[in-house]
Amino acid sequence: MPTVSQNALFGMGNPLLDISAVVDKDFLDKYGLKPNDQILAEEKHKALFTEIVNKSKVEYHAGGSTQNSVKIAQWMIQEPHKVATFFGCIGTDHFGEILKQKAAECHVDAHYYEQGQEPTGTCAACITGDNRSLIANLAAANCYNKEKHLDVDHNWSLVEKAQVYYIAGFFLTVSPESILRVAKHASDNNKIFGLNLSAPFISQFFKEPLMKVMPYVDIIFGNETEAATFAKEQGFETEDIAEIARRVQALPKVNKNRKRIVVFTQGSEDTVATVGDKVKVFPVLDIDQNDIVDTNGAGDAFVGGFLSELVQEKPLEECIRAGHYAANVIIRRAGCTFPEKPDFH
Repeated sequence: MPTVSQNALFGMGNPLLDISAVVDKDFLDKYGLKPNDQILAEEKHKALFTEIVNKSKVEYHAGGSTQNSVKIAQWMIQEPHKVATFFGCIGTDHFGEILKQKAAECHVDAHYYEQGQEPTGTCAACITGDNRSLIANLAAANCYNKEKHLDVDHNWSLVEKAQVYYIAGFFLTVSPESILRVAKHASDNNKIFGLNLSAPFISQFFKEPLMKVMPYVDIIFGNETEAATFAKEQGFETEDIAEIARRVQALPKVNKNRKRIVVFTQGSEDTVATVGDKVKVFPVLDIDQNDIVDTNGAGDAFVGGFLSELVQEKPLEECIRAGHYAANVIIRRAGCTFPEKPDFH
């Protein structure tokens, strides 16, 4: 059993402070929100974040897609602490302080770039009954600065310590040059670089930065919708998920020592992954529909579980099994939260 070292897993992305609270229909109506939705905050939503904190009993969690994944990887690993490093940008404000505290509670080694121009990014989860309306205000998360953070020697030394790297595609909208520097480092040193397609709009509107990074990607994650959108944008002319996986694997790759691995989840359907030259399916764990509380964090959780085994040099099948386990735990709970200890063997 190889013991995994501190800072072996590196993540970089958009840190958000998740603020969840139970609200009523009037609150949703006031801000023009649907009961079950995921949107980016507009000007009319700005007051919502203050109001939800002042009015309701709120819960805070360290959030944002990549941070969720590394947080879950750390939870799956348990010991040692600080296996996962995380970089991203926050504000010098109260929410930023809470975010630092929450990341520390999860034993993630978060090194944020702190700036005073924009407030810490937040994601409000407005809960009504079984529904959750998510409103994300990226704010500071958009302000990550490569020269002022990633390129600074003591920060870059943490990048160099890592063996496995993971970045959600959302970060392509913020600092593609930071992603490229990390991806090239991984490729040049025969380490593992993972990227997530994250959302259909990334393949559609950030095609150029995405395809610049792709030659350095050792593992690409996505769900069935993201895979289909990527295929369409790349002119694959197929909707067959196994065929899409094959085509994505065959895209140009710089480091020839590692064959690209493609992993596509499909909600409650089988996960599709490339194993060597074959495409295999891996059934997800059964769950009673009544036990599902919230599927929002399922994709991040899957990746977190996957990474926890990958960083311990486990075979692909084990990584996928851990991903399925983590996702199965998370969807039984509200938000991207987990019990004290995993029960994964």
